[in-house]
Amino acid sequence: MRDVRLIDDEGEQKGVVNVREALEMAKERGLDLIEVAPMAQPPVCRIMDYGKYKYDQQKKDKESHKKQKGGDLKGVWLRPGTDDHDFDFKVKNAMKFLKEGDKVKVVVRFRAREITHPEFARKLLDRVIEMSNEIATVEKAPAMEGRTMTLILSPKS
Repeated sequence: MRDVRLIDDEGEQKGVVNVREALEMAKERGLDLIEVAPMAQPPVCRIMDYGKYKYDQQKKDKESHKKQKGGDLKGVWLRPGTDDHDFDFKVKNAMKFLKEGDKVKVVVRFRAREITHPEFARKLLDRVIEMSNEIATVEKAPAMEGRTMTLILSPKS
């Protein structure tokens, strides 16, 4: 039969024991026998409550995920005929998002026959790039995607 290095539920090393003995010890305590280092010689097993262990791991993962600020992708929508005041307002919002560490997707949506003049959208997006070049870098250059032209900006670090 196989021998394993055993660590009990209090973290103490019990030495090298037979797998059957280890399973019996775990069963006596109402816990599980978990193999933690299968490649070691001999393999290392630990007596623990596996359900509680998984629960604690999920909690830790959730907590570390909350602390990460992973630069969300915010969107700013424009039209080829957007007036200057509306344009400035939306670019100001995009700048705010960039300063907060978020990426910004600027989308120019075409309706009806506007799509025959993509150069208007290109001029708008070039203005956005020009206004934000101090705090942002172009992650994805302006490109047509169906009835929209998109640009993705990411904050400079």
